[in-house]
Amino acid sequence: MKFARYVFLLSGIYGLLVLIPQYFMEGIFNGMNPPAITHPEFYYGFIGVALAWQIAFLIMSRDPLRYRPLMLAAVVEKFSFGIAAIVLLAQGRIPDMMFGAAMFDTFLGCLFIAAYVVTGQEQRKQAAKTSAN
Repeated sequence: MKFARYVFLLSGIYGLLVLIPQYFMEGIFNGMNPPAITHPEFYYGFIGVALAWQIAFLIMSRDPLRYRPLMLAAVVEKFSFGIAAIVLLAQGRIPDMMFGAAMFDTFLGCLFIAAYVVTGQEQRKQAAKTSAN
């Protein structure tokens, strides 16, 4: 269970550190990735939704067994970016640096799957102890 706690805790902290500064970087993003953002509501909306997930990861890290069903949604959150990035890279529509970030998220998604499996084993052990008593 320690594994799942650390995976979600570190993922949540990493996500907060990466996402919060983006609230103040729209101008820099526009300069590095022309053309400029034409719909800032999408930019800030994405950051807000992503931040909400980081907070969910931190909550999940406190009690992985309790929040185990949410781990599947967390995997989707991570793999949706990775799968989209693979397709976009194949189409030549994403810079290498962004692809690298997406692959790191995909790696975290793999750790989330491992955490899901490990917590499932822990749940079964606890259930066996309870039924034996």
